[in-house]
Amino acid sequence: MEYDNMFWEYMEKLLNENEVVIDRPRSSSHPKFCDKIYPTDYGYVKNTKSMDGAGIDVFVGTKIKKNIDAILCNIDLYRNNSEIKILIGCTEDEKNEIYNFMNNWETMKAIMIGRGN
Repeated sequence: MEYDNMFWEYMEKLLNENEVVIDRPRSSSHPKFCDKIYPTDYGYVKNTKSMDGAGIDVFVGTKIKKNIDAILCNIDLYRNNSEIKILIGCTEDEKNEIYNFMNNWETMKAIMIGRGN
């Protein structure tokens, strides 16, 4: 579908024109929930805004080629909001780890939309 392709193109444009900042490296703990460990590098896209008022979140995997692989859409009952998170350069195992990480919260659940879908 034309609009689906345009969505991914716009997402690529957003990332190409703004810096990705990693503020939570792989294997680091969430700042408020120490038992939650990030499966990949985690950060945000500078100069963007998400539902929480901060930059759009990203998970960055270990693939050399840093293409956008998927997005996660989550519902957070703790914050009463929803967000998207962009997955960049993730292997299939990393995508599964991220998906499980995002769904391993009492108050939050997420779905993943792959670029090929």
